[in-house]
Amino acid sequence: MERTLVMIRHAKSSWANPLQSDFERPLNDRGEHDAPMMGERLKKNKLIPDLIIASTAKRAKQTAKKIAKEVGYDHDKIVWNETLYHCIPSVFEEVLYEVDDNTKTVFIVGHNPGITDFVNHLSSKFKTDIMPTCGIVACKFDAQQWNEFNGADKKVFLFDYPKKEI
Repeated sequence: MERTLVMIRHAKSSWANPLQSDFERPLNDRGEHDAPMMGERLKKNKLIPDLIIASTAKRAKQTAKKIAKEVGYDHDKIVWNETLYHCIPSVFEEVLYEVDDNTKTVFIVGHNPGITDFVNHLSSKFKTDIMPTCGIVACKFDAQQWNEFNGADKKVFLFDYPKKEI
């Protein structure tokens, strides 16, 4: 079965309140604009999730909800996963191993630096110095189960971000 994984870094967050915890930082104006725009781009690329999994940090939750709205995904069905908050790359894999095998397309909304490290190991043909805020990396692979992800031959077919010329 062909499967699709779409990795999304949360949109730009606000540093306006220096006393606010990192976990509670909301999106700034640019993030409020970029998240729906990137959701529109995902929809134009016919990338519609069967499942969205997102970090529980405020900026990731806001990003996931805005993208969900644009791609027609019910935001009440987003799976909130606290282990995605500033996780190491292997945690993304562990989260994927728990996905129901009937699910074909998964979006994961997370944070740097883990998300950059993770996407840089998807394929030897893809590398980025940094996953930009609200950046998207999508890959396809064939596997019967999500727990075959690590050994599957993955093809990155989309790298997009708000400031990219389209």
